[in-house]
Amino acid sequence: MTIKYDITPSDEAERSDAVPYYTPKQPVPAGTFYEEDDSKSVPKLFQPIQVGNLRLHNRIGVSPMCMYSADDKLEATPFHLIHYGAILSRGPGITIVESASVSHDGGLSPHDLGIWTDEQAKKLKPIVEFAHSQSQLIAIQINHGGRKASGQPLFVHLEQSADKSVGGWPDDVVAPSAIPFRPHGNYKTPHELTKKDIDRIVNDFGDAAKRAVEISGFDAIEIHGAHGYLINEFYSKISNKRTDEYGGSFENRTRFLNEVIDNIKSKIPKSVPIFLRISAVENTPNPDAWTIEDSKKLADLVIEKGISLLDISSGGNDYQQAPRSGVTKSDREPIHVPLARAIKQHVGDKIVVATVGGLHDDPVLVNKLIEQGDFDLALIGRGFLRNPGLVWEFADKLGVRAHQSLQYGWGWWPNKQQVIDLIERTRKLQV
Repeated sequence: MTIKYDITPSDEAERSDAVPYYTPKQPVPAGTFYEEDDSKSVPKLFQPIQVGNLRLHNRIGVSPMCMYSADDKLEATPFHLIHYGAILSRGPGITIVESASVSHDGGLSPHDLGIWTDEQAKKLKPIVEFAHSQSQLIAIQINHGGRKASGQPLFVHLEQSADKSVGGWPDDVVAPSAIPFRPHGNYKTPHELTKKDIDRIVNDFGDAAKRAVEISGFDAIEIHGAHGYLINEFYSKISNKRTDEYGGSFENRTRFLNEVIDNIKSKIPKSVPIFLRISAVENTPNPDAWTIEDSKKLADLVIEKGISLLDISSGGNDYQQAPRSGVTKSDREPIHVPLARAIKQHVGDKIVVATVGGLHDDPVLVNKLIEQGDFDLALIGRGFLRNPGLVWEFADKLGVRAHQSLQYGWGWWPNKQQVIDLIERTRKLQV
């Protein structure tokens, strides 16, 4: 499709109808390469990609990162609007909001977001509205912490349970099996989930996704199936010692995830893509550890289920796991690239493969990895915490002319006529 622009000047930029206050409409999302440039010469990192029903304008996404800043009702606050607004207005292809618990007993800490009530979903809506006012896409990660629920915020303690004095619920933590995350320290032994409990939480995932779409307005849903949380606990033999239909074989251990996906799909429109984050390996010599071959089988399974994107991470389910660093020692590749490459080689183009970890320092390397087909989408977390304008920085380093929002872009133009030209250029008409 050829994109042209309406060049009729206007005394005022068109108003966005996505928010109840004035902000100019952004017909071209920030982070999109200039239409005059030959798309074949634009680095692949800045070329669009289709993810389910969504067209991302570049291949740089914001990875979900817990901020531990929800209020006492586990609702979003002005902090979240400012935090996400500062990032997404500067042009990532998609922003994934941090882990939000689907159940009252599933929060990762006493200050993680929840989405098990309508009020919690309503408090997320202003973030989504602002994203849409900027012509940006936004998803949310939904989760249940399992045996790692009721933890301390990581800026308080890296591995410690939160007790009742600070709002925790250590006596109500649940898991597939009654195995604590750590055999020592203050982690309580979780209650083994009954079939009734499992049915409740499966339904909670579906209801949370429905709220996220219908009340908050999110464009996509990411299921958190990694880092030792409940879904990961079910599919790993390290944490799942059940002998019923949810334990033992690969098919049984992935049954919970299957049921979660089915429940979500039954409650949201088919047009809303579903992503899945997994720990592709568990970084531990434990003989019961999940392996890359297991992840390949899981990829086949979720492709059949209609999942649109597989988000590759690792670890988090064994307290004895090897420390993770930003790059491997051998070839200086970002830590999860070998895992993403193995999955991508296995699935081909049947599903979008994203990965995270150590991708924020070298856009030339990230672009090379995408161009050679190791993965499709770069998810970045810490880099955006340090620099909300990371997409802009990447564009500069790769020599890409990328659109910026009207409020920020005009300051880089030396005269009034070029400001007018910028506004005219962003009045898009598709023909």
